[in-house]
Amino acid sequence: MAGPSLAQEFVAPLEGSPSDDGLITIESDSQTADNITGVVTAIGNVRIVYPSRGMVATSRQAQYFSREGRLVLSGDVDVVQEDGSSLRAERVTYNLEDERAVAVPPSGEQVRSTMILRPDQPAQTPLTP
Repeated sequence: MAGPSLAQEFVAPLEGSPSDDGLITIESDSQTADNITGVVTAIGNVRIVYPSRGMVATSRQAQYFSREGRLVLSGDVDVVQEDGSSLRAERVTYNLEDERAVAVPPSGEQVRSTMILRPDQPAQTPLTP
């Protein structure tokens, strides 16, 4: 049985369209924030919602490194975008500034991703393995 869920909202240091406020919400069983290092750690039943990117991610643990603009998800990572694209890995490191991600599979397995390809739109850049 899962414990109480906590939520923390923070604004990622992003530049983009006016509708992109960079707001991300993190829900988890427990969270700690270190103001000296600028690291927020979420553990247990982690759920991250990134509305301006139409993305929801779940994992066992997440760490947000505010000074580096980096989000690291680990343990049964699932990322789903509103267009139906998805990614499943053991660990995903996402750089908020340049919107690049690196996905690492569980030992002996592969990263799995599903993308919606539309001929009228440019293809998304694949994740770097």
